Amino acid sequence: MAEETEQTPPAPTGRQLAAARDFVARHGKPSRAVVENIGRIGARVVLVGADGALGDVIVPAPETGTALVEAVEDLEPAEWDSETVKATKIGAAHRRKMAGPRAGR
Repeated sequence: MAEETEQTPPAPTGRQLAAARDFVARHGKPSRAVVENIGRIGARVVLVGADGALGDVIVPAPETGTALVEAVEDLEPAEWDSETVKATKIGAAHRRKMAGPRAGR
């Protein structure tokens, strides 16, 4: 019988930390972060700036996302509660981007 071993999730990379720090610098303090498990790919850290802008960073595991949030100053952990949803401001350009090729139909 194979012995099960717990693997430590990887720490956030310098590139992931830089992306989150840059987002906070561009979109205001404090910014919020919601860590979402996206299956085998890992996790998506959705960033919500103080100005309502949205961004994201993809990491290999939800635990890595939590570590990312803890490592970035002025980035607060959040959930998709009414306060976080109200803080988002989704503009027309973002809506078109999310619609993809169907936007032109």
